[in-house]
Amino acid sequence: MEIPALALLAFFATGYFVLAGADLGTGMLLPYLGRDDRERRLVIASFAPFFLGNEVWLIATAGVLAGCFPALEGELLTGQFPVLVPLLTGWIVRDAGLWSRGRGPGRRWRAACDGAVVCGSWTVVLSWGWLLAGPLTGTPYAPAGGLAAVLTALATAALFAAHGLGFAALRLTGTPYGRARRLVGRTAGSWQSFAFTGALLAVLPLLAGAALSPAGATADGATLALLVPALLVVTPLLVAAQAWTWWTFRHRVTRPSYL
Repeated sequence: MEIPALALLAFFATGYFVLAGADLGTGMLLPYLGRDDRERRLVIASFAPFFLGNEVWLIATAGVLAGCFPALEGELLTGQFPVLVPLLTGWIVRDAGLWSRGRGPGRRWRAACDGAVVCGSWTVVLSWGWLLAGPLTGTPYAPAGGLAAVLTALATAALFAAHGLGFAALRLTGTPYGRARRLVGRTAGSWQSFAFTGALLAVLPLLAGAALSPAGATADGATLALLVPALLVVTPLLVAAQAWTWWTFRHRVTRPSYL
């Protein structure tokens, strides 16, 4: 059961980076893509139907890690705790901004919520880069430091932003679309750009996972025999729900949402 457990962990982790990279990257670039309140609402509407479903993949990753690799989960969360604090804080701040934007009075309230979305997205992405720097630089159970950590965090942020631009070019219309398309480039199609950055994002957790060596930290056979079959049953349902969401909201956004 170790191989299916490893495959499930890799599947959920890569799925999160590819899918959530779209909404996080777009949120990072909200001030560039949307210059006024209406344009920012349009940009948020482009990823609003997806962000909660995308976060399910992170929850599933954490669940597989805790259930199938408890020793690894304990060492990783304890050692990387200083990195996890800003990551979770940014996650909460961003989601609070998204949920609260359409529920308060006035432009100042919406501007503050937009700031929470942008700052939260950047905090999450830079924290992921900092977290990945540990395994990639040979210190998987301690926060990375020095120039390597800074460069890894910045490179990760640039990749998320590029992925968000590709997503925005697929979803937006009007002036925000023109801004996204200008940076994506006119020589390559939006789908090609989105697929290319998605493939690069998928590689990141795989490289980090290889450095963590999870194969030697699996749970006992009885636990795996219980959890893995259950996960194999639930996973197709998750994939089907995700596919349905993307198919339902496949069209470009032409007007702001309620957010």
